[in-house]
Amino acid sequence: MGKRVALVLAGCGVFDGSEIHEASAALVHLSRGGAEVKIFAPNIEQRDVVNHLKGSPTEEKRNVLVESARLARGNIQDLAELKASEFDAVIFPGGFGVAKNLCSWAVDGKNCTVNEHVNFTLQAFHSAKKPIGLCCISPVLAAKVFPGCEVTVGQDKDVDGRFPDAETASAIVELGCKHICKNVNESHVDKANKIVTTCAFMCKAPLHEIFDGIGTMVQEVLKLA
Repeated sequence: MGKRVALVLAGCGVFDGSEIHEASAALVHLSRGGAEVKIFAPNIEQRDVVNHLKGSPTEEKRNVLVESARLARGNIQDLAELKASEFDAVIFPGGFGVAKNLCSWAVDGKNCTVNEHVNFTLQAFHSAKKPIGLCCISPVLAAKVFPGCEVTVGQDKDVDGRFPDAETASAIVELGCKHICKNVNESHVDKANKIVTTCAFMCKAPLHEIFDGIGTMVQEVLKLA
C-alpha cells in the first residue's frame, strides 16, 4: 500500500496563492511514487488578490480553500480537518500564498506569524516524527515553527542572478536555523527533524530543473515516511 500524503495548498496562482507548477510537480512525483494523496487548504480569506496579467493587486476578495479547489479539481478539504494520525507525511508547495496566507512572511519577514491551522499541522507531524516536505518559500514555515532546524531555499548569495531572493537565507539563519546551500535540482534532508526542502522557483531555472528538484524532495519524503 502506498504512503498516505497530505498536500497543503495556499490558493491558486504564484502571486497570491500556491505556485501551480510546483503543486502539479509534487502531485506528479507523488503519483509516480505510488502515494495516496489528499489535498487541504485553510478556509480563510486571501491576504490579497493579484491580477496575474498585470502583476498588480485588485479589490477582489477570494477564499484560499475555494481557490485551492481549482488545483485540486474540487477534491479538497479544510485544513482544520487534517489529522496527522491519518497520514504518513505532509508536503507544502510554494508560491506567494504561503508567505501571504499561510503566514505573514511577505509583510513581516522573520517576525511573521503562522496561521494557527498551519502551525498545528506542522507541530502534529513533527511530534509524530513524520516527514514534512517544503519547497520554494515554504521552508520559512519550518524555520519559524522549528528553531534550529535545517532547510534550503537555494543559495545564500545571488549567484549569476539566478537567486534574486537569496536574502531569505539570511533571515532563516537569524531565526536560529541552519541554511544549507543547494542547487535547484537538489533537496536537503534534515534527518533529525525529518524536514525535506528544495528551492524550486526561488531559483531562476528551466522548468524541468525545478520539476526534478521537487522530485528529489518528494522521493526523500517518501523514503522517510
